[in-house]
Amino acid sequence: MLFNDLFDNNWIVKTNVNTPAINVMEDEKGYDLELAAPGMTKEDFSVRLDDQGDLVIKMEKKAESNEEKKQGRYLRHEFSYTRFQQTRILPDDVERENITAEVQNGILRVSIPKIQKTAIAEARKVIEVK
Repeated sequence: MLFNDLFDNNWIVKTNVNTPAINVMEDEKGYDLELAAPGMTKEDFSVRLDDQGDLVIKMEKKAESNEEKKQGRYLRHEFSYTRFQQTRILPDDVERENITAEVQNGILRVSIPKIQKTAIAEARKVIEVK
């Protein structure tokens, strides 16, 4: 029974394992969002803007049942990223039409460019009243 005891880690306190870790970075050009998604492919993701212009990230991994191909059996099976959805309210200074997303090396990267200050200045120009 020693072998089973080594894999029995129910005593470890777990956080919400169904929520992937997310990093958000900002610089003068925009925002970069990184979402940890090991084993996921681009087909497992949906990234879109909702009716309010908020960013919606959805991840869903279809469970594969290839049991007949396995040579052994699982003693412990904890891969549980099956479904995740999160909505992020975007700041007013972003170019919503130029948001891009890619999956690489188990990380979803969403690039959200900022509106350049020259475009903001032009939008705020004074209109002559005649």
